[in-house]
Formats: sequence, C-alpha cells, structure tokens
Amino acid sequence: MPTVLTLLAEGFEEIETFTPVDLLRRAGVEVTVASLAENRHATGRSGITAHADAALSAVEHGLFDLVFVPGGPGVKHLRADPRVPALLRRHAEAGRWVAAICAAPTVLADAGLLAGKACTAHFSVANELPDIRLGERIVTDGRITTSRGAGTALDFGLHLVALLTSPAKAEEISKAICA
Repeated sequence: MPTVLTLLAEGFEEIETFTPVDLLRRAGVEVTVASLAENRHATGRSGITAHADAALSAVEHGLFDLVFVPGGPGVKHLRADPRVPALLRRHAEAGRWVAAICAAPTVLADAGLLAGKACTAHFSVANELPDIRLGERIVTDGRITTSRGAGTALDFGLHLVALLTSPAKAEEISKAICA
C-alpha cells in the first residue's frame, strides 16, 4: 500500500488536514501524521487539538510515496522549520509526490519546488506564487499537486486517492460517502 506523510503544525486548518487523511485511510493508504512538536500535539485554527502519529523528528528521514502539507495559519510554522523544505526537496528529487493545499503551496515554493510549475492556492497567497491558477480547484503539474482551500479539501482528498491508488478506488469512496 502507498504511504503518505502529513505534516502537522500548530494552527493547521482542520478540514484541509483531516478530510484528505480520512479519505486516504479509507482507501487503505498508510498515512502517518507527523507533528513539528515533539509532544505530538497541535491545535488547529478552530481550536481542535490533534494527537499526531509521530513527531516529525522520528520520521523525517523516511521516504514516503507522498508528502502532504495542509494549510491554515500554521503554515508560518512550516515555513520557519528548516526540516520541512529539506524533506520536501528530498521527496521531490526521489520522484515522489508532494501535495499542498490553501496557503501551503508557499511552503513548496520556499523549497524551490514550484519554479516553473503551475499551481493553485488560497487567494491570500497569490502574490507569492507567480504561476498560480486561482480559478482551478486542483492543479497537478508533474509530481506536484495543489488545491485552493478548505472548500476543496474533499475533492483534493479524492484526487490524492486516485493518484496513489486508482481512479476506481476514488470513485468507490466518493459513492460511499455520497460526495
């Protein structure tokens, strides 16, 4: 089964994090949610505290089929942590998938992964992303896939399922949840 590493930082957007993680797990994908904090806890923008599967320090040297970066106000912590761009670059160089939603494509840009790549993101960060396609809900360019925000999290999660498993599996899950 495919493996996914989801990064969790204080201030994460709950819908953008939990929706794709839930859908990927329904598809049988092995998802590891890793917190930047050693105590494995992070509180989201809406006050929901999550207990991650691991601290990033425990899994940062592994190689996953996809690294997923959720958005929200916590993006500032992801951008400030030097482990994050190194992790993203290592996965991209290994030909693995990298995905981000909302403001998190800026984290990919900081890592140098969006140079010359089409992407989408939340309108609030459009000025930082020269190749942004604001009108699109999901953009995949090479092994990079991005999405706009909380309102696109369900479509994005199903898209990730299709990328990592199959379009048929994504359709099966979509029907099961009445999407």
